[in-house]
Amino acid sequence: MNQWNKIIKDDKAFTGLEAAIVLVAFVVVAAVFSYVMLGAGFYTTQKSQEVVHTGVAQASSSVAVAGDVVAKGHTSDGSVANITFYISTTAGGSPVDLSKSILTYTDSDNFVANCNWSTSAIIGDSDELVEKGEKYQITAELGAGGSLVTTMPGVNEKIKIELKPPTGAVLIVERSMPPEITANSYYTVY
Repeated sequence: MNQWNKIIKDDKAFTGLEAAIVLVAFVVVAAVFSYVMLGAGFYTTQKSQEVVHTGVAQASSSVAVAGDVVAKGHTSDGSVANITFYISTTAGGSPVDLSKSILTYTDSDNFVANCNWSTSAIIGDSDELVEKGEKYQITAELGAGGSLVTTMPGVNEKIKIELKPPTGAVLIVERSMPPEITANSYYTVY
């Protein structure tokens, strides 16, 4: 019996089994942790890629002024009835949909978030989609066209027009009205 008690009280093998269980638990926890970390890394990489693609799309789909900015005198002397400018896509830019764009007008007396404006194709088709090689005329109606402009711009007044396409950079046109404005006359403004 003495020998039998000796075998029962020998716990060397039991300690090895405990160590194996703890080791397996550590391996399982490490595997779960690494799976979570890899998943978070893949998610972050995917979001970063989406941000880069969106940034490239927005930067490449902008328009630029392509020609003079012209102001037309109102029916009475001293104020401007409308402002006309020409646009085209920038080099390598993607098409811009003018039907979904907004024109904002600002001067010292007015801020009109969606000014009355019209488009006309000078070069290209007239689908209101400014594509590579096309040129469009934009006319902001400040006078009798029904805009919310309370006082039309006068002599030497600074104005700002912003064309906001659905995607891409905003085109900002800032100019000063001429020092003399006569009725129904046209002026190139700088």
